Amino acid sequence: MADTIKLVLFDMDNVLCDYDRAKRVACLAELARTTSAFIHEAIWDSGFEALGDCGALDAADYLRGFGERMGYPLSLDEWLEARRRSMQANSAMLEIVRRLRETVDVAVLTNNTTLVADHIDTLLPDLRPLFGSRIYASARFKTAKPDPHCYRRCLSELNVTPQTVLFVDDLMANVAGAREAGMFGHHHTSVEAFRQALFAHGLLDAK
Repeated sequence: MADTIKLVLFDMDNVLCDYDRAKRVACLAELARTTSAFIHEAIWDSGFEALGDCGALDAADYLRGFGERMGYPLSLDEWLEARRRSMQANSAMLEIVRRLRETVDVAVLTNNTTLVADHIDTLLPDLRPLFGSRIYASARFKTAKPDPHCYRRCLSELNVTPQTVLFVDDLMANVAGAREAGMFGHHHTSVEAFRQALFAHGLLDAK
């Protein structure tokens, strides 16, 4: 198994960082002088955010539509700040990434608009030193996890074959999609369980 995995592909939110959507929604509600319930309904419950994730809206149309649905002329800086406040790097997971980089390649595939990947240095600066340019938003591939095409298009960009990739996500549906695309999959529930999975794959020692 140790010679099989060549790349570990990570989800971002609630894997490499702790993501608190409620905090983000509250920040947006404060800007728009409305309630968190209104913002959540307008953006997430309505399916609007999913349109950004799958690339049905480009970055400009997504940001414009986001503000229109909020009833507030939201700027890019304000959108980024609300997103940034909701994210906290998971230092234990990032340390594992540092160790993995000694023996395998690493990359990120997150269900998000391209704004997230384009502005990752503002949102989560800890990622760039570890992943370089290999930080991908699903919108780039005009689809989103768990659609197997999303993973395959990402792997084509990375120039790797599915059977050499371990995918890590906190959502079981996304892990199932990765497996359907031919990858190994790990459902992320805790740092310790991830360490054990890496040990089982021969990618990390028992330390």
